[in-house]
Amino acid sequence: MKKILLIIVSLVALAFIFTPNIAPNNPRIEDILSLAQDKDVIIIFNSGGWGYTPLEKAADFEPIIKGIQDTLKEWGYNSVVIPYKRTENSFFGKISSSRDFLNAFDFSSDNLVSELELISERLPGKKIILAGLSSGGALVNRTYEKVSNNIKGSVLTIAAGTPFWIKEPDSENVLQLTNSGGDTLSKGDFSELLIAFVKGPFIYLSSKFSGGNLSWGNAFHAQGHDYAWSSPEINSEIVGFLGERLGVRN
Repeated sequence: MKKILLIIVSLVALAFIFTPNIAPNNPRIEDILSLAQDKDVIIIFNSGGWGYTPLEKAADFEPIIKGIQDTLKEWGYNSVVIPYKRTENSFFGKISSSRDFLNAFDFSSDNLVSELELISERLPGKKIILAGLSSGGALVNRTYEKVSNNIKGSVLTIAAGTPFWIKEPDSENVLQLTNSGGDTLSKGDFSELLIAFVKGPFIYLSSKFSGGNLSWGNAFHAQGHDYAWSSPEINSEIVGFLGERLGVRN
């Protein structure tokens, strides 16, 4: 049994080291340019978790994206949402993504930066909003750090629940949502995170035994790591931020 376990661990370690970087299938740049051509604002959306959840199934972040779009529409801006996946939904895709996570999304952010630079070059004058939740927040923060100074003024970043170990850009174009410091993952509250880590496996197994479909990631949910457009605090922070950076059109 020990030999089998050692072999499994060794194989996973080798896969982690030698699996090449795998880029997920994202919309082609030509399709993005076509969708965004007659829009004022382009919203790049990245979900939490593994980062491949489509917008319509992202119950934890879709209402915020819709709220942003509705607000922009009220102010005279039309917008389009472009989903951006961090991870290919496969075993080796997740291995690659896990390594990218440990490297602060260096690979994923490079890919996204290249597309943003091209979008800004081909469609000058467009405003771009990068919006991400949790690990998605880490990605959009990293991406904003890397974009060239030529387009930084056109890019706004809204990061919700970014993990505490991720560097946050110091810019007036970046909004960090932390539930006023109540998000234990963003705050780095180790005692609460330890409790979530210990309880996670039991919550996950309990869900499976009762016929539930709770994901592994959701079983380890950190206290305060929920973000809702219906929350007056979250709503006002985002609307205030967009109002300052974009304003109402005449």
